[in-house]
Amino acid sequence: MINALESSSTRPYLIRALYEWCTDNGFTPYVAVQVDDTVQVPREYVKNGEIVLNISFDATSSLKLGNDFIEFKARFAGSAREIVVPVGRVIAIYARENGQGMAFPAPVPAGSNADGNGAASSPQGPARMPLRDASRGNEGDAGKIVHLVPDDAADGGNDHVGSPVDPDDEPPRPPAGGGSRPSLKRVK
Repeated sequence: MINALESSSTRPYLIRALYEWCTDNGFTPYVAVQVDDTVQVPREYVKNGEIVLNISFDATSSLKLGNDFIEFKARFAGSAREIVVPVGRVIAIYARENGQGMAFPAPVPAGSNADGNGAASSPQGPARMPLRDASRGNEGDAGKIVHLVPDDAADGGNDHVGSPVDPDDEPPRPPAGGGSRPSLKRVK
């Protein structure tokens, strides 16, 4: 009998399930990725150590949502690029059109055993969300189902991260002054 510590991660299964839900409902699946040396993405589009990728059928070629890696080919500024993302670096998957999705605990740098407050972390890293919980105005709790909404959605602002992505164009750019990062909202 396998106990919980010996079982495989649920993250790749949840990513595949939410990807399927998005495509079945006509939504555009986006993944937010925390970038480090193990992530193969165009570095010129990484902002604050993160990148948001459109992984829809129309934006990718040869998409493989594996247990260890998400791999595909995509065009950035008209140039085809190979993208390889370790599943453990995915911090959220959500539908562009309505923000519904799921955020995951952010990965911890190798060799780190504290969460920044001096507290010991779990083997998978600290249970903290990288995005703001919009219903409380601060960080959310890991393991909660959340609804991702742009920070400026309440203001009626124009959020470029949620705009359609043409596979032949470069990824969306955040508006000047920030505020384009998705935030979390509890779904009840």
